Amino acid sequence: MAWDPAVYSAFAQPRLRPALDLMARIEPADAARVVDLGCGTGNVTRLLKERWAAADVVGVDSSPEMLATARGDGGGVRYLQADAAAWAENGGAVDILFSNAALHWLGDHRTLFPRLLGRVRPGGVLAVQMPHNHYAASHAVMAEAAAAGPWSEVLSPLAARFPVGEPSFYYDLLAGGSSHLDIWETEYLHVLEGDNPVVAWTRGTALRPLMDAVDGAWATGFLAEYARRIQAAYPPRPDGRTLFPFRRLFMVARKG
Repeated sequence: MAWDPAVYSAFAQPRLRPALDLMARIEPADAARVVDLGCGTGNVTRLLKERWAAADVVGVDSSPEMLATARGDGGGVRYLQADAAAWAENGGAVDILFSNAALHWLGDHRTLFPRLLGRVRPGGVLAVQMPHNHYAASHAVMAEAAAAGPWSEVLSPLAARFPVGEPSFYYDLLAGGSSHLDIWETEYLHVLEGDNPVVAWTRGTALRPLMDAVDGAWATGFLAEYARRIQAAYPPRPDGRTLFPFRRLFMVARKG
């Protein structure tokens, strides 16, 4: 799946806030090596470098398009093109393993998360944020639109994916290897502007696998059907803005 940095960055500020909230919950600690797993355009990676200036800070992402943007902005960070699941097996030891809005793209969290904690040195931190909004109208409407046309056989399986578990699931995976584990959820109320902005938001993230799976009339028809349904689910307010509630799951585990 190809990523478009410009489309993803259209909502850079509301997408940055959860990363800052996650970073704020990491207690001050010395760190020789910090890894940002799924670093995207590197805007958060550079903030990690500012906080842990003496550390070797590495941004890891599978998208060459995203990494080209990240490398263009410098900031004293090293970047590595690699699949996050493969890095979890072979990435070496780190003091802080940070991942913002990336790991929900990967499967088999039951295996993945203990493996990631295993990469963290004793006393170090695993800090993760993932969208947990897959039961909201933005995603339910995606499934409805996927089933509502000739494209249903191709798109319905993609729209039915619920990749993030409940907080208790991750507690059970991480508690045994952690000296301290903090898990919480936050629902942000994004105030968006523009015409049908929830469509523009999802086109940069959750809608991408579906749009990549079809082309031509099917792509046009599916997007129009989704946009029509989203407009009804998230109507503009009297002032013209659109309210978009979005729930996210956070966890900070200090390695025992």
